[in-house]
Amino acid sequence: MLAFAGNSVLCRIALRETGIDAASFTTIRLASGAVVLWLIVRFFLRAQAGGGNWISALMLFAYAAGFSFAYLSLTTATARCCSSGRCRRR
Repeated sequence: MLAFAGNSVLCRIALRETGIDAASFTTIRLASGAVVLWLIVRFFLRAQAGGGNWISALMLFAYAAGFSFAYLSLTTATARCCSSGRCRRR
């Protein structure tokens, strides 16, 4: 839970306190994450590279981009609630 909250706060700070736009921010986040995962698999696990799944990659980008744009207007509590899947109507 602390990691999710920390991620939310860091994303908000990056988007509000710097000149980067949400689309560029999302692209940098996902590209750097992909590089780190590739390095882990390549050097530490010594596994053969898989084929990957482009549909899953596009869905991840859509999810991340949606939240990057939402961080510009949602409150912290609302974004946290939605990202954890705990939003319910009563």
